Amino acid sequence: MPITAGAGHTASEFVYEQLRRKIFEKSLTSGQRLPEVAIAKEMNVSRTPVREALRRLESEGLVQIVPGWGACLTSPTRQEIIDTYEVRETLEIMAVRKAARRITPLQLCLLQEQINAEREIFIKKDLESYLKVNDEFHIIIAESSGNSTLAGYVRNILSRIFVQMIFFESFFDFDTNPSLEEHITILEALKAHDEEKCAALIKEHLKISMEGLKAK
Repeated sequence: MPITAGAGHTASEFVYEQLRRKIFEKSLTSGQRLPEVAIAKEMNVSRTPVREALRRLESEGLVQIVPGWGACLTSPTRQEIIDTYEVRETLEIMAVRKAARRITPLQLCLLQEQINAEREIFIKKDLESYLKVNDEFHIIIAESSGNSTLAGYVRNILSRIFVQMIFFESFFDFDTNPSLEEHITILEALKAHDEEKCAALIKEHLKISMEGLKAK
Protein backbone atom coordinates (compact mmCIF):
# COMPACT_ATOMS: atom_id res chain seq x y z
CA MET A 1 0.00 0.00 0.00
CA PRO A 2 1.61 3.33 -1.03
CA ILE A 3 2.39 5.94 1.59
CA THR A 4 1.24 9.48 1.03
CA ALA A 5 2.39 12.93 2.05
CA GLY A 6 0.85 14.43 5.17
CA ALA A 7 -0.59 17.87 5.69
CA GLY A 8 1.93 20.69 5.47
CA HIS A 9 4.38 18.69 3.34
CA THR A 10 5.15 19.23 -0.30
CA ALA A 11 5.62 16.00 -2.22
CA SER A 12 9.34 16.72 -2.52
CA GLU A 13 9.73 17.33 1.22
CA PHE A 14 7.81 14.16 1.97
CA VAL A 15 10.01 12.00 -0.27
CA TYR A 16 13.14 13.66 1.12
CA GLU A 17 12.14 12.99 4.74
CA GLN A 18 11.11 9.39 4.02
CA LEU A 19 14.36 8.56 2.22
CA ARG A 20 16.48 10.31 4.84
CA ARG A 21 14.75 8.40 7.62
CA LYS A 22 15.41 5.12 5.82
CA ILE A 23 19.08 6.02 5.46
CA PHE A 24 19.52 6.74 9.16
CA GLU A 25 17.53 3.66 10.15
CA LYS A 26 19.76 1.65 7.79
CA SER A 27 16.87 0.12 5.89
CA LEU A 28 18.76 1.40 2.84
CA THR A 29 22.35 0.24 2.48
CA SER A 30 25.55 1.89 1.31
CA GLY A 31 25.76 1.94 -2.48
CA GLN A 32 22.14 0.87 -2.99
CA ARG A 33 20.47 2.14 -6.17
CA LEU A 34 17.56 4.54 -5.76
CA PRO A 35 15.43 4.20 -8.93
CA GLU A 36 13.09 7.15 -9.41
CA VAL A 37 10.25 5.09 -10.85
CA ALA A 38 10.17 2.60 -7.99
CA ILE A 39 10.36 5.32 -5.34
CA ALA A 40 7.61 7.34 -7.03
CA LYS A 41 5.36 4.28 -7.12
CA GLU A 42 6.04 3.36 -3.50
CA MET A 43 5.36 6.88 -2.23
CA ASN A 44 2.45 7.58 -4.58
CA VAL A 45 4.02 10.66 -6.16
CA SER A 46 5.29 11.66 -9.58
CA ARG A 47 8.96 11.38 -10.55
CA THR A 48 9.55 15.14 -10.27
CA PRO A 49 9.43 15.36 -6.44
CA VAL A 50 11.53 12.18 -6.25
CA ARG A 51 14.16 13.80 -8.46
CA GLU A 52 14.09 16.97 -6.33
CA ALA A 53 14.46 14.95 -3.11
CA LEU A 54 17.39 12.99 -4.52
CA ARG A 55 19.15 16.21 -5.54
CA ARG A 56 18.67 17.57 -2.03
CA LEU A 57 20.15 14.39 -0.55
CA GLU A 58 23.02 14.68 -3.02
CA SER A 59 23.76 18.20 -1.76
CA GLU A 60 24.11 16.71 1.74
CA GLY A 61 26.52 14.05 0.52
CA LEU A 62 24.14 11.17 1.21
CA VAL A 63 23.36 10.33 -2.41
CA GLN A 64 25.36 10.21 -5.63
CA ILE A 65 23.68 10.95 -8.96
CA VAL A 66 25.37 9.66 -12.10
CA PRO A 67 24.06 11.13 -15.39
CA GLY A 68 22.56 8.43 -17.57
CA TRP A 69 22.67 5.85 -14.79
CA GLY A 70 20.67 7.21 -11.87
CA ALA A 71 21.03 7.70 -8.14
CA CYS A 72 22.50 5.53 -5.40
CA LEU A 73 23.47 5.93 -1.79
CA THR A 74 26.95 7.19 -1.09
CA SER A 75 29.43 4.38 -0.59
CA PRO A 76 32.49 5.65 1.32
CA THR A 77 35.46 3.31 1.52
CA ARG A 78 37.53 2.56 4.59
CA GLN A 79 40.51 4.29 2.98
CA GLU A 80 38.44 7.44 2.52
CA ILE A 81 37.59 7.27 6.22
CA ILE A 82 41.28 6.94 7.14
CA ASP A 83 42.30 9.81 4.84
CA THR A 84 39.60 12.08 6.26
CA TYR A 85 40.54 11.29 9.85
CA GLU A 86 44.18 12.06 9.09
CA VAL A 87 43.18 15.58 8.06
CA ARG A 88 40.75 15.89 10.96
CA GLU A 89 43.44 14.99 13.49
CA THR A 90 45.77 17.73 12.27
CA LEU A 91 43.01 20.36 12.34
CA GLU A 92 41.60 19.41 15.71
CA ILE A 93 44.94 19.19 17.48
CA MET A 94 45.72 22.70 16.24
CA ALA A 95 42.27 23.88 17.38
CA VAL A 96 42.40 22.32 20.85
CA ARG A 97 45.89 23.71 21.49
CA LYS A 98 44.68 27.22 20.76
CA ALA A 99 41.47 26.64 22.71
CA ALA A 100 43.39 25.47 25.76
CA ARG A 101 45.08 28.86 25.96
CA ARG A 102 42.00 31.06 25.51
CA ILE A 103 38.78 29.16 26.18
CA THR A 104 36.23 31.14 28.22
CA PRO A 105 33.96 30.05 31.11
CA LEU A 106 30.97 30.39 28.79
CA GLN A 107 32.52 28.10 26.20
CA LEU A 108 33.34 25.57 28.91
CA CYS A 109 29.68 25.66 29.97
CA LEU A 110 28.62 25.07 26.37
CA LEU A 111 30.85 22.01 26.21
CA GLN A 112 29.31 20.68 29.42
CA GLU A 113 25.84 21.15 27.91
CA GLN A 114 26.86 19.05 24.90
CA ILE A 115 28.14 16.30 27.19
CA ASN A 116 24.83 16.30 29.07
CA ALA A 117 22.89 16.14 25.81
CA GLU A 118 25.14 13.38 24.48
CA ARG A 119 24.44 11.26 27.55
CA GLU A 120 20.67 11.55 27.09
CA ILE A 121 20.66 11.04 23.32
CA PHE A 122 22.79 7.89 23.51
CA ILE A 123 20.13 6.27 25.68
CA LYS A 124 17.53 6.99 22.97
CA LYS A 125 19.73 5.39 20.27
CA ASP A 126 19.01 8.32 17.92
CA LEU A 127 21.91 8.17 15.45
CA GLU A 128 21.37 11.49 13.68
CA SER A 129 20.95 13.46 16.92
CA TYR A 130 23.92 11.68 18.46
CA LEU A 131 26.22 12.53 15.57
CA LYS A 132 25.06 16.15 15.63
CA VAL A 133 25.70 16.65 19.35
CA ASN A 134 29.03 14.86 19.04
CA ASP A 135 30.05 17.17 16.21
CA GLU A 136 28.89 20.23 18.15
CA PHE A 137 31.27 19.37 20.99
CA HIS A 138 34.20 19.48 18.57
CA ILE A 139 32.89 22.59 16.80
CA ILE A 140 32.72 24.52 20.09
CA ILE A 141 36.35 23.62 20.76
CA ALA A 142 37.32 24.81 17.26
CA GLU A 143 35.44 28.07 17.74
CA SER A 144 37.16 28.51 21.10
CA SER A 145 40.48 28.59 19.25
CA GLY A 146 39.74 32.16 18.18
CA ASN A 147 40.71 31.29 14.59
CA SER A 148 37.59 31.51 12.42
CA THR A 149 39.33 30.03 9.37
CA LEU A 150 40.44 27.00 11.37
CA ALA A 151 36.93 26.62 12.82
CA GLY A 152 35.54 26.67 9.28
CA TYR A 153 37.86 23.90 8.17
CA VAL A 154 36.87 21.81 11.19
CA ARG A 155 33.19 22.29 10.34
CA ASN A 156 33.83 21.20 6.76
CA ILE A 157 35.74 18.06 7.72
CA LEU A 158 33.09 17.14 10.29
CA SER A 159 30.39 17.47 7.61
CA ARG A 160 32.27 14.98 5.46
CA ILE A 161 32.77 12.59 8.37
CA PHE A 162 29.10 12.94 9.36
CA VAL A 163 28.11 11.29 6.09
CA GLN A 164 30.79 8.60 6.34
CA MET A 165 29.79 7.66 9.86
CA ILE A 166 26.16 7.12 8.89
CA PHE A 167 27.32 4.09 6.92
CA PHE A 168 30.19 2.98 9.16
CA GLU A 169 29.15 3.88 12.72
CA SER A 170 29.19 1.23 15.44
CA PHE A 171 28.43 3.37 18.51
CA PHE A 172 25.21 1.61 19.35
CA ASP A 173 26.82 -1.83 19.42
CA PHE A 174 27.97 -0.84 22.91
CA ASP A 175 25.96 -0.78 26.14
CA THR A 176 27.77 2.39 27.19
CA ASN A 177 28.79 5.45 25.18
CA PRO A 178 32.46 4.93 24.21
CA SER A 179 33.15 8.64 23.63
CA LEU A 180 31.41 10.21 26.63
CA GLU A 181 34.21 9.66 29.14
CA GLU A 182 36.74 10.84 26.57
CA HIS A 183 34.80 14.08 26.10
CA ILE A 184 34.61 14.58 29.85
CA THR A 185 38.38 14.13 30.16
CA ILE A 186 39.01 16.58 27.32
CA LEU A 187 36.75 19.13 29.02
CA GLU A 188 38.66 18.78 32.29
CA ALA A 189 41.96 19.35 30.49
CA LEU A 190 40.53 22.46 28.83
CA LYS A 191 39.40 23.76 32.23
CA ALA A 192 42.97 23.32 33.42
CA HIS A 193 44.29 25.06 30.27
CA ASP A 194 46.68 22.12 29.82
CA GLU A 195 47.64 22.46 26.17
CA GLU A 196 49.79 19.33 25.91
CA LYS A 197 47.26 17.12 27.64
CA CYS A 198 44.44 18.47 25.47
CA ALA A 199 46.39 17.68 22.31
CA ALA A 200 47.22 14.16 23.49
CA LEU A 201 43.61 13.47 24.51
CA ILE A 202 42.16 14.68 21.21
CA LYS A 203 44.65 12.56 19.27
CA GLU A 204 43.79 9.45 21.27
CA HIS A 205 40.06 10.20 21.08
CA LEU A 206 40.10 10.43 17.29
CA LYS A 207 42.26 7.31 17.02
CA ILE A 208 39.76 5.31 19.08
CA SER A 209 36.85 6.74 17.13
CA MET A 210 38.34 5.79 13.77
CA GLU A 211 39.33 2.30 14.90
CA GLY A 212 35.81 1.73 16.24
CA LEU A 213 34.23 2.23 12.84
CA LYS A 214 33.22 -0.82 10.85
CA ALA A 215 31.30 -1.39 7.66
CA LYS A 216 27.67 -2.37 8.02
